[in-house]
Amino acid sequence: MIEIKKIIKNKIFITIIGLFFVLIFLGLWNIVSGGYDKQNSIVIFLKKIIPTSIAKKVRDTVFIIPDLKEQNRILSLQVEKFEQGLNGNIFNDEIILSNKKKEFIFKEFFLPFPRLDLRLGWAATENSRRAHYLEIIEDKIIVISGFGQTIYFDKKNIFENKLKQKKIPNNITNILSEKNMELIGIRDLYFDDGNIYISLQSKSSKGFGIDIYKAKFDLKKLDFELFFKSNEYWDEYNVFSGGRIENYKDNKIIFSIGYNNVRGAAQSMDSLFGKIVSVDKTTGEHDIISMGHRNPQGLHYVENLNLIINTEHGPKGGDEINFNYQDNNKIPNYGWDIASYGVDYPTTAEHLKIDYKKSHNKHGFVEPFKYFTPSVGISEIIYISNEQSLDKQNYLYVASLRGSSIYLLKLKDDLSKIIQEDRIYFSQQRIRDLKYDSKNQIFFIIFENTPSIGILKPKT
Repeated sequence: MIEIKKIIKNKIFITIIGLFFVLIFLGLWNIVSGGYDKQNSIVIFLKKIIPTSIAKKVRDTVFIIPDLKEQNRILSLQVEKFEQGLNGNIFNDEIILSNKKKEFIFKEFFLPFPRLDLRLGWAATENSRRAHYLEIIEDKIIVISGFGQTIYFDKKNIFENKLKQKKIPNNITNILSEKNMELIGIRDLYFDDGNIYISLQSKSSKGFGIDIYKAKFDLKKLDFELFFKSNEYWDEYNVFSGGRIENYKDNKIIFSIGYNNVRGAAQSMDSLFGKIVSVDKTTGEHDIISMGHRNPQGLHYVENLNLIINTEHGPKGGDEINFNYQDNNKIPNYGWDIASYGVDYPTTAEHLKIDYKKSHNKHGFVEPFKYFTPSVGISEIIYISNEQSLDKQNYLYVASLRGSSIYLLKLKDDLSKIIQEDRIYFSQQRIRDLKYDSKNQIFFIIFENTPSIGILKPKT
């Protein structure tokens, strides 16, 4: 009888071990295939126990056939994109659901730009020129590639099967060539009062820098000229430059500048790194609006509330949404690089690692309105007031790169608290830019893996 019990226990143990290894086996494929949900709790657990080097080795051996199939799918899509040229053909049209089962009409159209190549790594210099941005200008949609190419199409074409994109010549290449500068990438596109503004990261003999250029809006040609020069440089390429541009009050725009991997700069009033600044549209003069930022990727100004909302990447964890009510002349400090709810990456050299303070408030800094741990790769943010939304509620729509999602955060009437969180997941996508057309209640999305333009509309 005792022997039978031992045999049964052994079988149960072996079964559990077998199931565990099957789970790891399946998890390995999920992790290396690129098609998994990086915010899934099971996947997050598996990634903690399975080293990336082992996952990649398994991908290249055990899973070589399915991996090749996935690469072939990507290649086929790229061939289709290349062959259709500037047509902007639709290749996806469906009804999708959020986590809370809200229905959305979703369409996807090709963009004629290079795709992000994650095999190179998201921080690769080559991928810096594969981040693209869009802007809504009356009945037109303008798109700029990371290489500085500009195209447009009529907004009404989103209701057809082709966007019918057209090129807009510009002088970006000539400007940089004349100054012996190399284009590293475009970091935002913004339209205001008849002018197109772009933030542009470049490399010169002085190092890497980020500035704003302006052109009179003209579909025949965009002639850019330098509008705002930061006059600060950093030595090595990194992905912490910020670069968002947004409307502001008093004939000004606001501009986010990352800390650019310069330790201590975000806490220094002698540097523009790690700051959000206002820039006068007439004089080009600037003022520091806030400090202690790491890498602000989203920027939104709510005029009737005199509120600046920004998002920014944390280190490993700690992506933030920050509120800055402009009700006094103080410059709020959001804590970087002293306070963060994230940690340094394991690859950070030991002598450079920082034991970040978790509480911001206890150390004299502004607490984030919300933070994400693990990181979602937070990007653009849009505030939709209760006067604009279908259900008469206030929302933040938060785009993400790593999270492949748009997060819907329902807010209390006074915006003091999140009362509901929802999520729209887009498999194998990274969302670089997000704009809202209030007239048609449509979101325009830049996906950078294809790349493509997504059209998202709540279903009534």
